[in-house]
Amino acid sequence: MAAMSNAPTAHAPAHDDTPVETRHGVCNLCEAICGLTFQVQGKRIISIKGNDADPLSRGHICPKAVALKDLHEDPDRLRQPIKRITENGQTRWEAITWDEAFDLVVEGLARVREQHGSNAVAVYQGNPSVHNWGNITHGPMFFGQLKTRSRFSATSVDQLPHHLVSHWLYGHQLAIPIPDIDHTRFMLILGGNPLASNGSLMTVPDVRARFKALRERGGKLIVIDPRRTETAAAADEHHFIDPGTDAAWLLSVIHTLFDEELVRPQHLEPLLDNIKAVRDAVAPFSPEAMAAHTGIDAASTRRLAREMAQANGAVVYGRMGLSTQAHGVVCQWAIQVINLLTGNVDREGGALLTSPAINLIQTRLMSPGHFDAWRSRVRGAPEFGGELPVSVMAEEMLTPGKGQLRALVTSCGNPVLSTPNGRQLDEALRGLDFMVSIDFYLNETTRHAHVILPPTCGVEHDHYDLVFLHLAVRNIARYSEAIVPPAGGALHDWQIYMELARRYARRIWSLERASVRQRLTGMVTRGIMGQLTPRRLLAIGLNRASKTKGATQIPTMKQLLAHPQGVDLGPLQPSLVEGLRQRGRRIDLLPLAIRQELPNLVNTFPAHVATTGHDTEPATRPTLKLIGRRDVRSNNSWMHNSARLVSGKPRCTLWIHPRDAASRQLQDGQTVTVASRVGQVRVPVHVTEDIRPGVVSLPHGWGHDRAGIDMKVAQAHAGASINDLTDDRLTERISANAAFSAVPVWVEAA
Repeated sequence: MAAMSNAPTAHAPAHDDTPVETRHGVCNLCEAICGLTFQVQGKRIISIKGNDADPLSRGHICPKAVALKDLHEDPDRLRQPIKRITENGQTRWEAITWDEAFDLVVEGLARVREQHGSNAVAVYQGNPSVHNWGNITHGPMFFGQLKTRSRFSATSVDQLPHHLVSHWLYGHQLAIPIPDIDHTRFMLILGGNPLASNGSLMTVPDVRARFKALRERGGKLIVIDPRRTETAAAADEHHFIDPGTDAAWLLSVIHTLFDEELVRPQHLEPLLDNIKAVRDAVAPFSPEAMAAHTGIDAASTRRLAREMAQANGAVVYGRMGLSTQAHGVVCQWAIQVINLLTGNVDREGGALLTSPAINLIQTRLMSPGHFDAWRSRVRGAPEFGGELPVSVMAEEMLTPGKGQLRALVTSCGNPVLSTPNGRQLDEALRGLDFMVSIDFYLNETTRHAHVILPPTCGVEHDHYDLVFLHLAVRNIARYSEAIVPPAGGALHDWQIYMELARRYARRIWSLERASVRQRLTGMVTRGIMGQLTPRRLLAIGLNRASKTKGATQIPTMKQLLAHPQGVDLGPLQPSLVEGLRQRGRRIDLLPLAIRQELPNLVNTFPAHVATTGHDTEPATRPTLKLIGRRDVRSNNSWMHNSARLVSGKPRCTLWIHPRDAASRQLQDGQTVTVASRVGQVRVPVHVTEDIRPGVVSLPHGWGHDRAGIDMKVAQAHAGASINDLTDDRLTERISANAAFSAVPVWVEAA
């Protein structure tokens, strides 16, 4: 879609003489971060269109971008702090000053820390945290003050296996090779739907045009997925696969590479250890042995392996559908091994590291990661990078004993709708001693907070993308100033974090009798950071990056301001091999955890999880496998308060194959009950051949039917939450990442 305007308000009222100005910015609602052109009159956004001059998005725009206007103008959006008051069993919300709000938050968190220890205070950071650079630059100043190991984020309901595998193989959690989609001649996609997501851990706006260019240069696009997604429908080939068996299929591809002597790592070979060990480890996973489990015949598997190995530039890309299953880490490891063994890592047309102007790896601004340094109190789930998996968050709140979570800080997140077994978390949040949410909506999660601190929205503050430019299919640098000024008295997220850090530190000093040296160090650090806005930090970072040995094409802040559409830094270039050599590092193709896991997988497939059903249901009741789904109009639950995004045909429907519908006597549009071990929902059914028999699909982010929230449009289109069905006990076997794919469910007429 080349452009989209906001037709209903395309022109200002005739009586308004304020001049209309053109401003350039971005849409940071999803990972594509498309460049936009805004027409603005005073504080009003008149229209939003794609920016043709943007070197990454090239004029592309999707419906979410136009909804930035809705978000900015939404009367349900909070614009000042509120506190929850409960009297006579009734709850109401009262607007308060920022000064009162900060004091309430600091006192509430400090009280819990004093009574139960610092680890009794938990932090949850939602997906939008990395879409807004103020969270990244200044959030750590406050979160670090909490001194807690009870940290959670959306990472462990999404991409944790990616980071863990990159940490093992390449030495850094953000060293994720990105498909060189603009030059590849063979692209294989599993568990991803770029035409709906605009790329994920692969920032790729205008993906439809890029797929067209792939074909025009003689390339081929293959999709392996339990559902005929938008991307699958546009591919040269689509193969249905049984959910949860992607690891078996990928291992059979590796088996074929060895069996048919297609292993040609080329320039990578001097850096690869344990090639023969990998060959031995995958010996049991032949395409013939795995076909009955995956549903993909051996001949097709072998043919695709040959085509990939023989292509002049090929890449395998696997996304959320792979990470969020029981064998997600093995899946992401296998993808890297396939790309490495065929010589397609650090190669044009294969998978390449990016070279962003602000390189979080080279500057050491992001930790390389660590795994299993400690474990959760109740289940013993491992941490990664200082965070515990969200699958254990509710049980850590509900299970009494030393270390029980009693306070929570949420930032830009709605875990009741986005983490497994949302009803259980709903219950857990009700029992907390104190909770604060940094969010501009009263939603399914924040309704449990004692205080809500609303930051400005995306068009009211400046932006530079620090994370997703690390994952972009082309190197660019782009700084966007605020499109419209914020309301008087509003605070940006970074200002909220800094004030919380300052007040909390002062409170803790008196609580824990900090030494004079500790106080002075903290005061100096926070004093400096308080003076450094994100923009100032960016200017400093660019200046330092330009002085780094071998640095080229690093723009100055002046250049970014002069080119708000972005500065093109060129296509991705090979850099991983040279970086590993400089650090004297080799690639261990078979990390210990993988070496130990593969023998267990031989007897795992088919990966049917043992189920007993609800107490009232017999264990023999036939089950279906539930998978998620994403729509281009939806990314997070808070986008559902835009009327233009939820209008039209119902999107929160359960997809089911005609064979499964017929066996249950279900008709298209009929309301059905879907039940799992943890709960049940009612939802309209959509009968379609675009899904594999034995599989059903429900989109994520819906379920706005809880009481006590104030999102009028969303409640009118409530839908059902898939996470009222997903199971907190079903997790990825190595990392404990949430396993949303292949959840066993029962479906029947409501």
